[in-house]
Amino acid sequence: MHSHFTMTDDALRSAALTSKAWPFEEARKLVARYPQGKPNGEPVIFETGYGPSGLPHIGTFTEVLRTTWVRRAYEALTGAPTRLIAFSDDMDGLRKVPDNVPNGEVLAAALGKPLTKVPDPFGCHDSFAHHNNALLRQFLDRFGFDYEFMSATDAYTSGRFDAALRSVLRHFDAIMGVMLPTLREERRQTYSPVLPVSPSTGRVLQVPVRVVDAEAGTIAFTDEDGSDVTQSALGGMAKLQWKVDWAMRWVALGVDYEMAGKDLIDSTIQSGKIARILGAKPPEGFNYEMFLDEKGEKISKSKGNGLGLEDWLRYGSENSLQFYLWREPKKAKSLHVGLIPRAIDDYWQFRGRWPEQPVEQRLGNPVHHIHEGEVPEPTTLPLSFSLLLNLASLPGVADKATAWRFVQRYAPGTAPETDPELDELIGLAVAYARDFVAPGLARRAPTPEEAAALRDLDAFLASLAPDAPADEIQNGVFAVGKQHYGQEKLRDWFQAAYETLLGSSQGPRLGSFIALYGIDNSRKLIADALA
Repeated sequence: MHSHFTMTDDALRSAALTSKAWPFEEARKLVARYPQGKPNGEPVIFETGYGPSGLPHIGTFTEVLRTTWVRRAYEALTGAPTRLIAFSDDMDGLRKVPDNVPNGEVLAAALGKPLTKVPDPFGCHDSFAHHNNALLRQFLDRFGFDYEFMSATDAYTSGRFDAALRSVLRHFDAIMGVMLPTLREERRQTYSPVLPVSPSTGRVLQVPVRVVDAEAGTIAFTDEDGSDVTQSALGGMAKLQWKVDWAMRWVALGVDYEMAGKDLIDSTIQSGKIARILGAKPPEGFNYEMFLDEKGEKISKSKGNGLGLEDWLRYGSENSLQFYLWREPKKAKSLHVGLIPRAIDDYWQFRGRWPEQPVEQRLGNPVHHIHEGEVPEPTTLPLSFSLLLNLASLPGVADKATAWRFVQRYAPGTAPETDPELDELIGLAVAYARDFVAPGLARRAPTPEEAAALRDLDAFLASLAPDAPADEIQNGVFAVGKQHYGQEKLRDWFQAAYETLLGSSQGPRLGSFIALYGIDNSRKLIADALA
């Protein structure tokens, strides 16, 4: 993700101006925001937000990835400078103990404290937030994202937000006017846009607050022990309630673009109103749909349901994940292991088309965005991932080295050293077949009619040269099927072959499979089935 679009090409820019690909549609909102470019040549600021109360997950990756695609599209359109801020809300009070961390009692004792003041349950960082922030950065660095990390705690305590905080205190009543109508009656009684940090317990308090002096930044409230406190709201002595906080951050950092999950549509609306009260234009962006697990339930960080990023990458390539995440960001997507084989094969199909496409079509091809306009060689593979899966699901092919021997016979001239992407896919296919395909395979015995067809298939294979090409084998498979089943029922023949030879109801193109697995090995499968 390090290279940029090559900007030499005016054709690229003019195609980008009308491209229907969603990153360009989003980028054009920023062109409309600054028709002459951002004043004084300032960079356009993109932001992604992150709540470090849980471990980084696939939603985090997705938001940074999609924002990066819009950022690159904007650069392709304008050649203008940009920045991406990855912002961590690490001053939020810890609300509950997440299910998926050790030593929960350490966290339980610190409920209500800013996440940067909660001990690290893993025992390796200054705080729970520092631990999760470090993971976030490792995570973003691993994928080569170009971003600037920013911590809410640092921004508040350093005074970076002070000017914007004074503005919030000056417009306190107008902000209350936006927020109160959106709240239930009992919440209205205690709601405050400003959350003071208790001088006695260090907790972030949800208590009513009175502005004493907006210019000086002082507020008054009742502390947890019942005492009346007047203290500064600046320099980290207070933080803002979520929707107000988001708006203040847009204003203080000059954010131009931020996308958010569909669950934040209301927040986007209220925060936008508050940003206008503070004298700024809210950022451009859109609300994307949430991920669902296999049961159609929303994936959540604290529940840990659904597919983790690591799970996808154990069985699928990073490019296939990006391909899956590129398409239709405004539609709800399920996220489970069953999607991986198709995503890999689709990615390679689109990659194979890219070199021949005119520029307009390239801009709509996901691989153009995944590879920032420079799609690597080779653009095709000698065999599909689904075919590799069928191979790796067979008894005796449960390791990468064995699988490679079959592949090298099928596609001479390939090797792990010269074909690293194929090598990666073979390893992924072995893992996927072992964990998800092989356990579900159950071969059945053929019926007498099927056995007669299989005997004829065996006789046909016996007549072939050992290195007969896949097409010749496929034609013979068809001929046997037509003879026994007739043209109309060919599907029954293929299904019977899959169920008796491979143990599944569907499968690969048999000609390709037999060429890959080898004629002798395939005849052994038939002999096993007939026995």
